[in-house]
Amino acid sequence: MKVTVGGNVTMLSRRRLLQASAGAVPAIALGTRPAWAAAAEPLTTGVVPSSMAGFDQAMKTFITERDISCAQLAVAKNGKILLARGYGVYTKPGALVRVQPTSLFRIASLSKSLTAAAIVRLVQDGKLTLGAKVASLLGLSTTADPRLANVTLWRLLQHLGGWDSAVSKDPLFNDYTISTSLGVPLPIDHDDMIKYVTARKLDYDPGTKYAYSNYGYMLAGRIIEKVSGMSYESYVRQKLLAPVGITRPRLGRSLRAEAFSTEVTYTSKLTGKSVVDQSGAVVPLPYGGFNLPNMDANGGWVASAVDMVKWGFVFNAAGPVLNSTSLSRIFAKPETGVTGNGSWYGLGWNVRTNNVGGLNTWHTGSLPGTFSFLARVQNGVSYCAIFNRREETGSPDFDSIDPILGEAIGTVKTWPTTDLTSKYF
Repeated sequence: MKVTVGGNVTMLSRRRLLQASAGAVPAIALGTRPAWAAAAEPLTTGVVPSSMAGFDQAMKTFITERDISCAQLAVAKNGKILLARGYGVYTKPGALVRVQPTSLFRIASLSKSLTAAAIVRLVQDGKLTLGAKVASLLGLSTTADPRLANVTLWRLLQHLGGWDSAVSKDPLFNDYTISTSLGVPLPIDHDDMIKYVTARKLDYDPGTKYAYSNYGYMLAGRIIEKVSGMSYESYVRQKLLAPVGITRPRLGRSLRAEAFSTEVTYTSKLTGKSVVDQSGAVVPLPYGGFNLPNMDANGGWVASAVDMVKWGFVFNAAGPVLNSTSLSRIFAKPETGVTGNGSWYGLGWNVRTNNVGGLNTWHTGSLPGTFSFLARVQNGVSYCAIFNRREETGSPDFDSIDPILGEAIGTVKTWPTTDLTSKYF
């Protein structure tokens, strides 16, 4: 059995993996790995039932081929977490720490499913309508471009709002230009980005094409705050996560010194000028090369793979967070943007009809030092994989995790019955 969510099927590499030798774990500097680690299986924690060993082997191969030092995998079926695994080690002051199934990782754009669900929950509670105009909600001037008045919440969340980072640079990664243009010091904030972008024309007529927009989801976060009267983070944690017993996820921070106690370290070969202060210092991109708090609603959360798999359960059926009408809205087809293979972007999820008449839904997340993938596929199977680096020049394709994990489903002859959910929540 082969299952793909977002891409084409590829065969798993059959590279023979070496077992890690026993004994002390050597020290690992930021962004590097010792010579033994490039060829050996990563150290692991957590639970892998024997019938699901194919998932574990697929992850070990993927990690080894890409020289990834920290990763997680969680797999569930029919609302039960069946596999939860941490891979590798990371450094903390004076210690090396094994990655646990509950360790925190930046999840990047997996955050969008939280933001879209928060908007839909406000609609469910009668506080908003999805046809509401974004400019009116936020008091944005339409002087620079009257088309801004045509951006509804539907269009904002389905990436049909008129902003295209292939045409005008993504404001979430344009700190120096915005700072200089407005004459404000670094770090810039949400208000600075909104002021800068609102004074410029849209890149296309809203509702006429799909163009992925981090900025649109950042605006959605501001709407959540204005309508709810709560901070974006508090609303998501209290109204969406707490009702289903998920407590670990929170908004991340930019600098390594600010990391949470159970948060892994992030690796990248790339460097850039700091955008979180005025120093102009050259820093590793994951630590000050972008402003993570500014990305709260479009990509700022930290969580574990088990957290995200359990979050996916919210979308299986009506429950304490979202009712059936809300779920249908989240997965509804947009007015435009359905691809040649029949997939579309709903509200915070990529969506496609699957082989058994249901829906496959998925999302990837990517920032320097982070790659994540969350999917809900046919027969009630869902999984999340998260890594502490992403594809860079010269490294193998990271998007191949999609078909690789899809193929691993076919290696399971008998699904286990033991639910691990209570072990981690």
